[in-house]
Amino acid sequence: MSQQNISKHEQSFMYLVGTFQSSAWIAMGKMKNPMTDKVEPNLDQASFYINLLDMMQTKTKGNLTEYEEQMLINTVSELKLNFIEEKKKLEESVEEITDIVNDSKPDEKKPNSKKISGEK
Repeated sequence: MSQQNISKHEQSFMYLVGTFQSSAWIAMGKMKNPMTDKVEPNLDQASFYINLLDMMQTKTKGNLTEYEEQMLINTVSELKLNFIEEKKKLEESVEEITDIVNDSKPDEKKPNSKKISGEK
């Protein structure tokens, strides 16, 4: 679709979708936050933006051009897949950290020192 064929409403709609999409990417830690120039993952916030786009998809069904609808479907699908990957990575990291912490704690079932033979 060429730029000349896109109405002002379509441009505004695509801008809105793009804004939420960028915000979700930033919140997933896939892009630097332009305000802090840091990668700062926040999956709760990413989920919020994805849910907003998902709600827009539901509420605008039947009221979008084919191009707008496909763009929104593709955007939501891509974000959801990436969100699942990021959530899985986070869960694996938490699991690894938990294992490290648990391995570094003394086992309460084991005695702290071995008895020397002949001790009573």
